[in-house]
Amino acid sequence: MKFRTYHQVAGDDASRLGEQVAAQRSRIRERLRGVRRVVGVMSGKGGVGKSYLTAAMAVGLMPRLTQGVGVLDGDLKSPTAARMLGAAGPLHLDTDGVDPAVGLGGVKVFSMDLLLQEGQPLRWREPGTERFIWRGVLETGALREFLADVRWGALDLLLVDLPPGVDHLEDLAELVPALTGAIAVTIPSEESRRSVERAMHAARESKVRLLGVIENMSGYTCAACGRTGPLFPGEAGAALAQSFGVPLLDRIPYHATLPQPTGLATLTDALLAVLP
Repeated sequence: MKFRTYHQVAGDDASRLGEQVAAQRSRIRERLRGVRRVVGVMSGKGGVGKSYLTAAMAVGLMPRLTQGVGVLDGDLKSPTAARMLGAAGPLHLDTDGVDPAVGLGGVKVFSMDLLLQEGQPLRWREPGTERFIWRGVLETGALREFLADVRWGALDLLLVDLPPGVDHLEDLAELVPALTGAIAVTIPSEESRRSVERAMHAARESKVRLLGVIENMSGYTCAACGRTGPLFPGEAGAALAQSFGVPLLDRIPYHATLPQPTGLATLTDALLAVLP
């Protein structure tokens, strides 16, 4: 079975879908003109603290980058980046677009969480049948609108916190052809290693540059004595870095709250070393 894209449809297109998408992609290029780098933060599975690390990286890099850092929460169904960064509405919206909220340390943030009523799930207005087909189209369209409509202004770095899996990274790479690359997040366990390995292979197949691996929850630091002990068995971070020939950017112990920028010096230095 072969499917045609809207570029291959012969004759007049009453919906003008191709024209609309082309215009929106042009708008994305214009919106991101002042953004020096766009980096996706990915993982093969949920529960590894990817959103936590995205927020931590943004906070840690803010004092080191003159034009600032932004975070786009690409997890539409379970958005958490705005809450982690202390960003809240109301958002300023007009006919030209919407301004991002501002979180800890001046990090610019945009998230579906800023658009949903408190505690309410995301609901799509898709047709009543074949919803599973339409849902993916609508999710990609929402990401495209976030990139096209948010006025990021001048930024040294825009971090895109992606949902688990690889489809959304591939969507991001198509929407942002100049994507700087992706950072993979894992926890130490073998189960996580296998899942993230598949995601990293898919990223390579999509020609997305892998900037490095971060191993999160690599241990637990005792508040009383300061010693760090194991939290999960395994060495997934080191194994993935070696397998893909990329740096292990850092091994982050479990923290109940976001660490201060001074506590992220090792990770921040490693990130600055791999960012082109």
